[in-house]
Amino acid sequence: MDNHKKRPVISIIIPTYNRDWIIRDAVNSVLSQNYNNFELIVVNDGSTDDTSDILDEYGDQINVIYQENRGVSAARNLGISKSSGQYVAFLDSDDTWLPDKLSCQIDFFRNNPAALICQTEEIWVRNGKRVNPKYKHQKLSGLIFESSLALCLVSPSAVMIDKKLFNMVGLFDESLPACEDYDLWLRTSYRIPIHLIDVPHIIKRGGHDDQLSSNPCLDRYRIQSIKNIIENHPLDGIQRLAAIEMLKKKCKIYANGCLKRGRDDEAKQYLDLKKTFS
Repeated sequence: MDNHKKRPVISIIIPTYNRDWIIRDAVNSVLSQNYNNFELIVVNDGSTDDTSDILDEYGDQINVIYQENRGVSAARNLGISKSSGQYVAFLDSDDTWLPDKLSCQIDFFRNNPAALICQTEEIWVRNGKRVNPKYKHQKLSGLIFESSLALCLVSPSAVMIDKKLFNMVGLFDESLPACEDYDLWLRTSYRIPIHLIDVPHIIKRGGHDDQLSSNPCLDRYRIQSIKNIIENHPLDGIQRLAAIEMLKKKCKIYANGCLKRGRDDEAKQYLDLKKTFS
């Protein structure tokens, strides 16, 4: 960063892998924000398509970091380590922001100086068509740990985070190929309020083949995250009970799925895990 430039208030991190067909939309939505005291860090996670050439077109408008393909958690963590802003905002490379996303969240933090994390509402688009989220996806505000156990209620593209939070809860778990965000939000929400700005400021796009959330084994990673938080974090009695009940439920569902597919050994592993918490 040029020494004559002031330190940015916000560091924006876009992890991307082989998204030459859509990465421009994400980058352009950041550069079109009506709040401009930010740095944009794009972490190219070993792309083999034309992503690098597209990013080069932006010159010094963005800071591109290249790493060998290590996954989205490692890409986001690298971006955090290179960031210089007080706040961090993530944008998945298949999503876009509306122009006032950053200004809205900066205003929130100015008016709520004790807050460490907030997210906005979002507009869902699947295969080019707007869809309405189901009731189970409804975003909540505050200490949302119990509600977050069933599925992820926080979108990486929607959050802004005070960097102090990472010192308290840690970074993304690089051992998780998916549900890494679910894991981080569980480690956050059992003791830190996650605030909601109940207005959509992002467009969350899905339905494409390379979407990580289309992975059929997501509950396996959620189980790993719940087990970790039960064993390694000081949950209160109600939180611990809720986490154990959700772990048992997900183990049963996942094991039944394994049995239907002839993966008997894997099914036994998760049924045994369920028994240890019964």
